[in-house]
This record gives sequence, structure tokens and C-alpha cells, in this order.
Amino acid sequence: MKKSIVFVFTVFLLGSCAVFTPRHEFREGMSEGQFLRQNRAAVLSNMEGPLKVYRLDRGDRFYVLATFENGTLIKVEERELTPGWMPAAPPVGNQQ
Repeated sequence: MKKSIVFVFTVFLLGSCAVFTPRHEFREGMSEGQFLRQNRAAVLSNMEGPLKVYRLDRGDRFYVLATFENGTLIKVEERELTPGWMPAAPPVGNQQ
């Protein structure tokens, strides 16, 4: 009886540890619904034929593009935003 209680407790303890493991944000083969549940800020960026592309902003300078084909994730790309304006160039040479 004691062994069965210890066994059940050990199985329960190991099972509860699995809840606290980190969830993969993106993985190939992930379903579209699961991706949208985990990333509520994702916005549909492009829809061509069987392909859907979602955009997920990562702060000020980066964003992620997740491409789905027939409801499964096939490609993830992280890109950097290019500035809309160029910074002022420092003066060149000795101008007096």
C-alpha cells in the first residue's frame, strides 16, 4: 500500500513539473489556432492562396513573420525595421 501511494505521488509530482516547462513560442508544424492562442497580438499580414502570413511585433525595431500553409506553420522569419528617415549626416571635411 505504501509503495503504491509513493508511486502515485511521484507520478503526480513529475506530471505537475511538466506544467512549468517553457512553451515553445514557434515550432514547425504548429497549428494556426495554437499560434494565435499563444500570440494574441499577431496580425494577419498577407493572404495568398493557401498561404497566410501573420506579423508579430517585437518592440520598436524587430518583428516576426509566421507563414502558415493549410493551417500549419511552415516558416518563421525575424526581421528588423528600417528607419523611415535617415539620421543627419555629420559635416564632411573642414568647412569654415
